[in-house]
Amino acid sequence: MSVGGARFVAMEQRSDRFHVQINVGDDVVEMRASGEVDIATVSVLRAALWAAPARPLLRLDVSGVRLLSAAGVRALVAAHRRVRARGGELVLVDPTPTVARVLHVTGLSRVIPVRACAAAGPLAAAPVALEPAASVTAASAGAAPALLALPPGLLAPLVTERGTAPLVPA
Repeated sequence: MSVGGARFVAMEQRSDRFHVQINVGDDVVEMRASGEVDIATVSVLRAALWAAPARPLLRLDVSGVRLLSAAGVRALVAAHRRVRARGGELVLVDPTPTVARVLHVTGLSRVIPVRACAAAGPLAAAPVALEPAASVTAASAGAAPALLALPPGLLAPLVTERGTAPLVPA
């Protein structure tokens, strides 16, 4: 398919509770995720992120994601590292309030660009303003940029005994 001179190829990854649509263009890979990202479905997200060909921009629309567990956070960190190593950039678009909270609390929103993007507007829209969480102290907020240097085991506090609960205000 060709849109405005750019070629797009559509692909899809799916499970019962999670779905990713992938459109590949000349300069951008656009993904739209919907459903729940937890220990049972993270392999679908990971497979979609790894299937994306190298492009300058990997845009992941998370407006349809209702839950993002620690397994999903680790998948995003790994994808960010992989895309950066290939000279590209991963950008998260339109997070739901639940996902925005997880991105803020984990510090991932300081590492991976998060954008609010109107359906017809360019990606260059203003970054999403995330409200500071009462449970995040100045000391932990200052340590957030080091998130990518942390071993995956340190993200374990994000997981409950079931391994799937999102971080939302109580």
